[in-house]
Amino acid sequence: MRIGAYNQVSQVYGNKPVKKSYNASAYGVASTTDQVSFSTVGKDMHVAKTALKEVPDVRQDRINALKESIANGTYHVSAESFADKLIAAFDEKSI
Repeated sequence: MRIGAYNQVSQVYGNKPVKKSYNASAYGVASTTDQVSFSTVGKDMHVAKTALKEVPDVRQDRINALKESIANGTYHVSAESFADKLIAAFDEKSI
């Protein structure tokens, strides 16, 4: 190994740091931009979600009507309908 030759080369070029720059056009790299597009299904879902946000979770008018009919004694439940729903709920839990 010749250390003396290295010293001579470094004296010629000096001790300046090498400055590297990247030019995309010099390498044939095309510049691109990001683009987003939504399908019609995605747009429809957004419209539906927006509409659902405006609907209240509790329909107070229905609750008030049921409370009033229970208080008046005019609210009646079909025994057959109640039994069918009870059995269906039991079957769902037992599976």
